[in-house]
Amino acid sequence: MRTAFTALALLVGTVLFGSITLLAELLGRPHGPNSIYEKTPRWWASWLLGAAGVKVVVHDEHQLPEGAPRVFMANHVSWFDIPSMIAALPHYGFVAKRELEKIPLFGPAARAVGVIYIDRENRKAAFSAYDDAASKIRAGHPVLVYPEGTRGYSYALRPFKKGPFVLAIGSGAPIVPVVIYGTIEVNPRTEFRASPGTVHVHLLEPIPTEGLTYADRDDLAERVRQRMADCLRAHYGVDPAIEPVRPAVPQEAEQASA
Repeated sequence: MRTAFTALALLVGTVLFGSITLLAELLGRPHGPNSIYEKTPRWWASWLLGAAGVKVVVHDEHQLPEGAPRVFMANHVSWFDIPSMIAALPHYGFVAKRELEKIPLFGPAARAVGVIYIDRENRKAAFSAYDDAASKIRAGHPVLVYPEGTRGYSYALRPFKKGPFVLAIGSGAPIVPVVIYGTIEVNPRTEFRASPGTVHVHLLEPIPTEGLTYADRDDLAERVRQRMADCLRAHYGVDPAIEPVRPAVPQEAEQASA
Protein backbone atom coordinates (compact mmCIF):
# COMPACT_ATOMS: atom_id res chain seq x y z
CA MET A 1 0.00 0.00 0.00
CA ARG A 2 2.81 2.42 0.91
CA THR A 3 4.58 1.70 -2.38
CA ALA A 4 1.45 2.31 -4.44
CA PHE A 5 0.73 5.54 -2.55
CA THR A 6 4.31 6.75 -3.08
CA ALA A 7 4.19 5.89 -6.79
CA LEU A 8 0.96 7.87 -7.13
CA ALA A 9 2.52 10.79 -5.23
CA LEU A 10 5.55 10.68 -7.55
CA LEU A 11 3.32 10.83 -10.62
CA VAL A 12 1.03 13.58 -9.32
CA GLY A 13 3.87 15.60 -7.78
CA THR A 14 6.00 15.47 -10.92
CA VAL A 15 3.08 16.60 -13.09
CA LEU A 16 2.01 19.33 -10.66
CA PHE A 17 5.37 20.86 -9.72
CA GLY A 18 6.92 20.19 -13.12
CA SER A 19 4.06 22.06 -14.78
CA ILE A 20 4.47 24.99 -12.39
CA THR A 21 8.19 25.14 -13.20
CA LEU A 22 7.70 24.99 -16.95
CA LEU A 23 4.92 27.58 -16.80
CA ALA A 24 7.24 29.91 -14.86
CA GLU A 25 9.92 29.37 -17.51
CA LEU A 26 7.41 30.06 -20.29
CA LEU A 27 6.31 33.29 -18.59
CA GLY A 28 9.92 34.40 -18.16
CA ARG A 29 9.89 34.40 -14.37
CA PRO A 30 13.36 35.35 -13.06
CA HIS A 31 15.75 32.87 -11.47
CA GLY A 32 17.46 33.62 -8.17
CA PRO A 33 17.11 33.30 -4.39
CA ASN A 34 13.58 32.40 -3.26
CA SER A 35 12.39 32.15 -6.86
CA ILE A 36 9.85 29.58 -7.99
CA TYR A 37 12.75 27.54 -9.37
CA GLU A 38 14.11 27.13 -5.84
CA LYS A 39 10.75 26.36 -4.31
CA THR A 40 9.30 23.75 -6.67
CA PRO A 41 12.08 21.15 -6.18
CA ARG A 42 11.66 21.46 -2.40
CA TRP A 43 7.90 21.14 -2.69
CA TRP A 44 8.34 18.07 -4.89
CA ALA A 45 10.85 16.48 -2.49
CA SER A 46 8.71 17.18 0.59
CA TRP A 47 5.63 15.80 -1.18
CA LEU A 48 7.42 12.57 -2.12
CA LEU A 49 9.24 12.06 1.20
CA GLY A 50 5.99 12.68 3.09
CA ALA A 51 4.15 10.12 0.98
CA ALA A 52 6.86 7.52 1.65
CA GLY A 53 7.07 8.37 5.37
CA VAL A 54 10.72 9.38 5.17
CA LYS A 55 12.42 11.77 7.60
CA VAL A 56 15.71 13.43 6.58
CA VAL A 57 18.24 14.28 9.30
CA VAL A 58 21.10 16.60 8.30
CA HIS A 59 24.37 16.47 10.23
CA ASP A 60 26.87 19.38 10.36
CA GLU A 61 24.72 21.98 8.61
CA HIS A 62 27.45 24.58 9.24
CA GLN A 63 29.10 23.21 6.06
CA LEU A 64 26.39 25.08 4.11
CA PRO A 65 27.57 28.70 3.93
CA GLU A 66 25.00 30.61 1.91
CA GLY A 67 26.13 31.86 -1.50
CA ALA A 68 29.58 30.22 -1.32
CA PRO A 69 30.72 28.11 -4.29
CA ARG A 70 30.70 24.43 -3.41
CA VAL A 71 30.81 21.08 -5.16
CA PHE A 72 28.89 18.52 -3.11
CA MET A 73 29.86 14.90 -3.80
CA ALA A 74 27.64 12.16 -2.40
CA ASN A 75 27.48 8.38 -2.44
CA HIS A 76 24.61 6.97 -4.48
CA VAL A 77 22.62 3.89 -3.44
CA SER A 78 18.95 4.63 -4.09
CA TRP A 79 16.58 6.66 -6.20
CA PHE A 80 15.50 8.30 -2.91
CA ASP A 81 18.94 9.94 -2.65
CA ILE A 82 17.57 12.63 -4.97
CA PRO A 83 14.62 13.93 -2.89
CA SER A 84 16.66 13.44 0.30
CA MET A 85 19.45 15.68 -0.99
CA ILE A 86 16.99 18.28 -2.25
CA ALA A 87 15.53 18.39 1.25
CA ALA A 88 18.98 18.59 2.87
CA LEU A 89 20.73 21.22 0.75
CA PRO A 90 19.98 24.80 -0.23
CA HIS A 91 19.29 25.52 -3.89
CA TYR A 92 21.85 23.82 -6.07
CA GLY A 93 22.17 22.21 -9.48
CA PHE A 94 22.50 18.52 -10.16
CA VAL A 95 24.95 17.01 -12.55
CA ALA A 96 22.95 14.07 -13.93
CA LYS A 97 23.14 11.51 -16.72
CA ARG A 98 21.45 12.61 -19.93
CA GLU A 99 19.03 9.66 -19.87
CA LEU A 100 17.02 11.48 -17.19
CA GLU A 101 16.35 14.32 -19.60
CA LYS A 102 14.18 11.95 -21.65
CA ILE A 103 11.65 11.48 -18.82
CA PRO A 104 8.52 13.39 -19.86
CA LEU A 105 7.97 16.61 -17.89
CA PHE A 106 10.58 15.68 -15.27
CA GLY A 107 13.50 16.10 -17.68
CA PRO A 108 12.76 19.63 -18.97
CA ALA A 109 11.52 20.79 -15.55
CA ALA A 110 14.74 19.59 -13.93
CA ARG A 111 16.78 21.49 -16.51
CA ALA A 112 14.77 24.64 -15.72
CA VAL A 113 15.68 24.41 -12.02
CA GLY A 114 19.40 23.96 -12.68
CA VAL A 115 20.13 20.33 -13.57
CA ILE A 116 23.10 19.95 -15.93
CA TYR A 117 22.88 16.83 -18.08
CA ILE A 118 26.01 14.87 -18.96
CA ASP A 119 26.27 12.57 -21.98
CA ARG A 120 28.71 10.01 -20.63
CA GLU A 121 28.98 8.31 -24.03
CA ASN A 122 30.27 11.52 -25.62
CA ARG A 123 33.50 12.57 -23.91
CA LYS A 124 33.72 15.93 -25.69
CA ALA A 125 30.11 16.85 -24.86
CA ALA A 126 30.56 15.69 -21.28
CA PHE A 127 33.55 17.94 -20.67
CA SER A 128 31.71 20.84 -22.31
CA ALA A 129 28.88 20.31 -19.82
CA TYR A 130 31.41 20.23 -16.98
CA ASP A 131 32.81 23.56 -18.20
CA ASP A 132 29.28 24.99 -18.06
CA ALA A 133 28.83 23.63 -14.54
CA ALA A 134 32.20 25.06 -13.44
CA SER A 135 31.23 28.55 -14.58
CA LYS A 136 27.97 28.32 -12.62
CA ILE A 137 29.83 27.18 -9.52
CA ARG A 138 32.25 30.11 -9.75
CA ALA A 139 29.20 32.41 -9.94
CA GLY A 140 28.08 31.09 -6.55
CA HIS A 141 25.75 28.24 -7.52
CA PRO A 142 26.50 24.98 -5.67
CA VAL A 143 26.39 21.73 -7.66
CA LEU A 144 25.79 18.16 -6.52
CA VAL A 145 27.56 15.25 -8.22
CA TYR A 146 27.40 11.52 -7.59
CA PRO A 147 31.01 10.52 -8.37
CA GLU A 148 30.20 6.79 -8.44
CA GLY A 149 28.05 7.47 -11.50
CA THR A 150 25.16 5.10 -10.80
CA ARG A 151 23.39 3.59 -7.81
CA GLY A 152 25.10 0.85 -5.85
CA TYR A 153 23.71 -2.22 -4.13
CA SER A 154 25.28 -1.54 -0.73
CA TYR A 155 26.76 1.34 1.26
CA ALA A 156 30.33 0.27 0.44
CA LEU A 157 31.88 2.81 -1.92
CA ARG A 158 32.60 1.98 -5.54
CA PRO A 159 35.29 3.49 -7.80
CA PHE A 160 34.83 7.20 -8.55
CA LYS A 161 34.62 8.67 -12.04
CA LYS A 162 37.29 11.24 -12.91
CA GLY A 163 34.95 13.83 -14.45
CA PRO A 164 33.54 15.24 -11.19
CA PHE A 165 37.03 15.99 -9.92
CA VAL A 166 38.00 17.68 -13.17
CA LEU A 167 34.86 19.79 -12.66
CA ALA A 168 35.81 20.68 -9.08
CA ILE A 169 39.38 21.59 -10.03
CA GLY A 170 38.12 23.70 -12.93
CA SER A 171 35.76 25.60 -10.65
CA GLY A 172 38.33 26.15 -7.90
CA ALA A 173 35.54 25.54 -5.36
CA PRO A 174 35.94 23.33 -2.29
CA ILE A 175 34.47 19.84 -2.41
CA VAL A 176 32.05 18.95 0.39
CA PRO A 177 31.99 15.13 0.68
CA VAL A 178 28.50 13.90 1.60
CA VAL A 179 27.46 10.55 3.03
CA ILE A 180 23.86 9.41 2.62
CA TYR A 181 22.71 6.56 4.83
CA GLY A 182 19.25 5.05 5.13
CA THR A 183 17.93 5.26 1.59
CA ILE A 184 18.61 1.59 0.83
CA GLU A 185 16.14 0.68 3.58
CA VAL A 186 13.62 3.06 2.02
CA ASN A 187 14.12 2.02 -1.60
CA PRO A 188 16.83 -0.51 -2.53
CA ARG A 189 18.00 -0.67 -6.12
CA THR A 190 16.99 -4.31 -6.41
CA GLU A 191 13.32 -3.84 -5.44
CA PHE A 192 10.35 -1.76 -6.49
CA ARG A 193 9.10 -0.61 -3.11
CA ALA A 194 9.06 2.34 -0.73
CA SER A 195 9.23 1.96 3.04
CA PRO A 196 9.11 4.54 5.85
CA GLY A 197 12.45 5.33 7.44
CA THR A 198 15.04 7.89 8.49
CA VAL A 199 17.70 9.09 6.08
CA HIS A 200 20.90 10.60 7.48
CA VAL A 201 22.86 13.12 5.42
CA HIS A 202 26.38 13.85 6.69
CA LEU A 203 28.07 17.00 5.36
CA LEU A 204 31.78 16.41 5.88
CA GLU A 205 34.68 18.83 6.15
CA PRO A 206 35.37 20.56 2.79
CA ILE A 207 38.45 19.69 0.76
CA PRO A 208 40.00 22.69 -1.07
CA THR A 209 40.75 22.51 -4.79
CA GLU A 210 42.24 25.95 -5.36
CA GLY A 211 45.63 25.70 -7.02
CA LEU A 212 45.15 22.09 -8.11
CA THR A 213 45.58 21.00 -11.73
CA TYR A 214 44.24 18.25 -13.96
CA ALA A 215 47.16 16.05 -12.87
CA ASP A 216 45.88 16.15 -9.27
CA ARG A 217 42.47 14.64 -10.05
CA ASP A 218 43.27 11.08 -8.90
CA ASP A 219 44.79 12.18 -5.59
CA LEU A 220 41.81 14.47 -5.00
CA ALA A 221 39.37 11.64 -5.70
CA GLU A 222 41.17 9.41 -3.20
CA ARG A 223 41.03 12.11 -0.50
CA VAL A 224 37.29 12.54 -1.00
CA ARG A 225 36.68 8.80 -1.06
CA GLN A 226 38.71 8.28 2.11
CA ARG A 227 36.79 10.97 3.98
CA MET A 228 33.48 9.39 3.01
CA ALA A 229 34.73 5.90 3.86
CA ASP A 230 35.90 7.07 7.30
CA CYS A 231 32.42 8.46 8.01
CA LEU A 232 30.67 5.27 6.90
CA ARG A 233 32.99 3.18 9.05
CA ALA A 234 32.79 5.40 12.15
CA HIS A 235 29.03 5.95 12.18
CA TYR A 236 27.62 2.80 10.59
CA GLY A 237 30.35 0.15 10.66
CA VAL A 238 30.42 -0.05 6.86
CA ASP A 239 33.45 -1.74 5.34
CA PRO A 240 34.95 0.94 3.08
CA ALA A 241 36.20 -1.65 0.61
CA ILE A 242 35.01 -1.34 -2.95
CA GLU A 243 31.53 -2.77 -3.41
CA PRO A 244 31.38 -6.50 -4.22
CA VAL A 245 30.11 -7.85 -7.51
CA ARG A 246 26.43 -7.22 -8.27
CA PRO A 247 24.16 -9.64 -6.37
CA ALA A 248 23.22 -12.74 -8.33
CA VAL A 249 19.73 -12.88 -9.77
CA PRO A 250 17.65 -15.57 -8.01
CA GLN A 251 17.36 -18.77 -10.06
CA GLU A 252 13.57 -18.53 -10.34
CA ALA A 253 13.89 -14.98 -11.71
CA GLU A 254 16.38 -16.18 -14.32
CA GLN A 255 14.01 -18.94 -15.37
CA ALA A 256 11.09 -16.53 -15.58
CA SER A 257 13.04 -14.20 -17.89
CA ALA A 258 14.34 -17.02 -20.09
